[in-house]
Amino acid sequence: MKKKHFKRILFLQIFFLVLVCQFNQSSIMAQGKSKTTVWVGSWACAQMLIEPNNMPPAPGLSRNTLRQIIRVSIGGKHIRLRFSNIFSDQQTVLKSVSVANVIDAPGIDSKTQKELRFNGKSEITINPEQEIYSDAFDFKLTPGQLLAITIHYGNISQKTSGHPGSRTTSYILEGDQIQNAAFDGAIKTDHWYSIMGLDVVEDKSAAAIVCLGNSITDGRGSGTNKQNRWTDILSARLSADKKTEKIGVLNLGIGGNCVVKGGLGPTALNRFDRDVLSQKGTKWLIILEGINDIGGIENPEDAPVKAQELINAYKVMIDKAHAKAIKVYGCTILPFAKSFYDAPHKQQARDIVNTWIRNSNAFDAVIDFDKVMVSGEDSKTILSSLHDGDFLHPNEAGYLKMGEAVDLNLFK
Repeated sequence: MKKKHFKRILFLQIFFLVLVCQFNQSSIMAQGKSKTTVWVGSWACAQMLIEPNNMPPAPGLSRNTLRQIIRVSIGGKHIRLRFSNIFSDQQTVLKSVSVANVIDAPGIDSKTQKELRFNGKSEITINPEQEIYSDAFDFKLTPGQLLAITIHYGNISQKTSGHPGSRTTSYILEGDQIQNAAFDGAIKTDHWYSIMGLDVVEDKSAAAIVCLGNSITDGRGSGTNKQNRWTDILSARLSADKKTEKIGVLNLGIGGNCVVKGGLGPTALNRFDRDVLSQKGTKWLIILEGINDIGGIENPEDAPVKAQELINAYKVMIDKAHAKAIKVYGCTILPFAKSFYDAPHKQQARDIVNTWIRNSNAFDAVIDFDKVMVSGEDSKTILSSLHDGDFLHPNEAGYLKMGEAVDLNLFK
């Protein structure tokens, strides 16, 4: 009896030991699995205070429904959205928000429509100067697809946060139209409001590129609803290559933006932490900005000073990005002779800046857009077939050339 009792005890000990080992192994596997996935940005837009001429047309947003269309870069099965009330001085209420696949804008596929939650609730109040994330949710997002974001607003702030240069049409209907798939008869406006980002869950091989810039990154001169900015072209190329298909491209351009002071929206220096460092999964930063600072130089004697201010600002941004293990690629400033900015002292400032970008070795790599777009050697004029009529902003062919000129090996 004692021998049998001993064997039974030994069996039970071994049984429980196996259970404990299996439990620990499962826990380790679960922990390992959680560590192999990360949030990565798939879409974003830079926020600013909407100017009076870019505010929503009647009937406005308050207690009405807005449908906005975005083109994502990388896909995923688990996503979340980011919303902004950053430049507002009053609360903005989102009574309900949904996402759905686009059939023919503004029409959506109602079978794919999914309502968002905020801390488990459908309604959220965003306080002044605040941004919020939705709860994470399951949604099959295809790389490069168009996604409709429909918001039914409650009361909103009179000062509205958003992104005027959407190059994409948004749609407004009166009242609660969150379930309206067709959105027939909607008022159109080519601006984005309240939305600022979309992240996906991906494995650790995924990452994002932040493109910081002004109107040339924002896409002035590209086609409305064509999604053909140079960043879109780059995104499509990355997606088509197996070695780079999990790299998101985030366009943080603002038309009229400056690096140091002046211009539209917060300067690149002032918005750097939010627009660059807060983006999830960022591994690379591309900086194409400075033409508006140079264009604003009034006195010839100020040209070298402004050029040095830009160089110093680039150094600050490079250091801040490097501290976060983000590689920084500097883009040369495009040709602008014959444009409304053209003047000898401004050309001098551009030459100083571009020489530094090319030769300082401060950037991890240089993307020489000046060389790509210039009409000829020793010229300061953009190719006539590549600008939008103002000798400053690229046209659709120009943006295609820029997007195709970026070396994908920089991201492999």
